[in-house]
Amino acid sequence: MGEDFSKELPETSGITLKFETYVLPEIQMLLHVAKTLTKNYYDAEDLVQETMLKAYKGIEAFDGKFPRAWLITIMRNTLINKTRKRRPDLLKDGDEADNISAVAAETPDRQVESQLFVDAVMKAAKRLPNQMLEVVQLIDVDGLSYPEASLALSIPLGTVMSRLHRARKLIRESLEKEGYLQNGESR
Repeated sequence: MGEDFSKELPETSGITLKFETYVLPEIQMLLHVAKTLTKNYYDAEDLVQETMLKAYKGIEAFDGKFPRAWLITIMRNTLINKTRKRRPDLLKDGDEADNISAVAAETPDRQVESQLFVDAVMKAAKRLPNQMLEVVQLIDVDGLSYPEASLALSIPLGTVMSRLHRARKLIRESLEKEGYLQNGESR
């Protein structure tokens, strides 16, 4: 009986090694994405925990390609199964946007300008169809590559590129109407 147990250890340690290699480095990214999906820190922590549990159980089948996309797909499916309805909009909440603009700003006037610009971008993004918004969130906010976003959303790479292009164009057009962009440049 002792020999049988020791024969199982290398397999278990291989699973642990794969988990440590592919999953553990992505915890912060998972938490960030989960917060954007749930809009609540505690729900986000629960979602990350469930995602990590499912990832651990399925790590043997994972081929090692695009771990972020694989983990986000698990998270997305977990959330869909949990709520049984469409996900909420995938945007950062206003507090996170405030922190980003405050760091980048130099003067009070610049801070106000930056916040107004961030608000205009958020407003334009909220008007995007969910399919475009998902791509913008994954690529522009969460930093996934096009192939990772393609895997995470289970759509072709060309569709990711097309949706992102159209989404960015719609956001730019909205910003131009608001007076933030003049002929494609910021004012």
